[in-house]
Amino acid sequence: MKNNINIAIVGLGQVGIYLYNELNIKKKDIEKKTGKKIKIVAISAKNKDKKRKFSISKKIFYKNPLQIFKKEKIDILFECIGLSDGISKILVETALNNKINVITPNKALIAKHGDNLSKLAEKNKVNLEFEASVAGGIPILRTIKEGLATNKIYKVYGILNGTTNYILSEMEITNETFNKVLLKAQKLGYAEPGNPKLDLNGFDAFAKIRILSALSFNTRISKNKCIMEGIENIELEDIKIANQLGLRIKLLGISEIIKNKLFETVHPCLVNKNTYIGNVNGVMNAVIMEGKPIGECLLQGEGAGPGPTSSSLLSDLLSILKGNIKYPFGMSYYKRKSVKAFNNNNYKNSLYLRFEVKDRQGVLSLITNRLAKYKISVKRIIQTPDKKNKKARIVIITHKTTEINSKNCLSIFKKNKNILKFPTLIRLYN
Repeated sequence: MKNNINIAIVGLGQVGIYLYNELNIKKKDIEKKTGKKIKIVAISAKNKDKKRKFSISKKIFYKNPLQIFKKEKIDILFECIGLSDGISKILVETALNNKINVITPNKALIAKHGDNLSKLAEKNKVNLEFEASVAGGIPILRTIKEGLATNKIYKVYGILNGTTNYILSEMEITNETFNKVLLKAQKLGYAEPGNPKLDLNGFDAFAKIRILSALSFNTRISKNKCIMEGIENIELEDIKIANQLGLRIKLLGISEIIKNKLFETVHPCLVNKNTYIGNVNGVMNAVIMEGKPIGECLLQGEGAGPGPTSSSLLSDLLSILKGNIKYPFGMSYYKRKSVKAFNNNNYKNSLYLRFEVKDRQGVLSLITNRLAKYKISVKRIIQTPDKKNKKARIVIITHKTTEINSKNCLSIFKKNKNILKFPTLIRLYN
């Protein structure tokens, strides 16, 4: 690689503008470590005049990012827009086809099109780096690709979304409702100010699990139908009850190979307060890998905010500047195989079920009888009457049961006049 490197940044949101500033102030440090001089020759975003945290050079601003390829000689493109398709996809494909190295924090793009983009990068002998797409500042992808390259990993799981982890932790600490804590997270920049839906509904963590699966198990990115649930239905009531039971609620992403089949899921879990994962709080992410011969390997760090994300983007930059064309997924596209999906109906967990019911005789036996009908046995019951409003709350912890049993059983409660709202279900992890 030549000594003078031209860089373009497209997308100047929270991450893009922070990265722009970091590149400007760390030029000398980067040159010391790599022997390369970097220069930002082009930037692009929707609005040239938007108020930003750091001022930009309008001389290098392009309204249409595709014009950059025609006017400038680019060596490295940072794509920081964040769409799974549209301009994000077009930009990355155009750059790779023009033999330009690409660095992106865009997990939605990689989870959806990573296989084809990696194939394109290999064909054109350039790098496609996406360390920042999973777990913020934690160097998890490089650890799997390089540090654990000769290990056989059979399970990877953890807290992969700092926004949801912050919300759940803060609800427990402050006793404030979901909506109040969400507003706080938005003010602090942990959640999108406009539409935080992709964090809250589990999609963000799920995109990351798909990337981790492909890297960990040397497979193509799966398109399997999986269980994906977020935290929108978790209420303060559930946090308090979990606390009384010595448990905490965490949104976990889980991927493992079960009997040579791939199982991937994202959903809230009740975890024991005494476990490691039960004590990862705030915006922290934690990823745990199980494999041979490494055993259990754990990485933890901040997973939300522009600082940690920029740290990973700069790590990718230095990797490229130091040379070597690397396979984006640690192995050639042509050697990675597709794996059959594990049947989600056979997924087993103990369950936490919260029922809000009319305080009438026979309602509890109605619930337990219906659970028994679907082979769901009860481990523990907590009944709290509300005499004033003629209501009661029933919390049931079950023994392990299959996903199909719990789904079929709960569907019965939709139309029962004694059940005031559809039961809240949270799975217990291990």
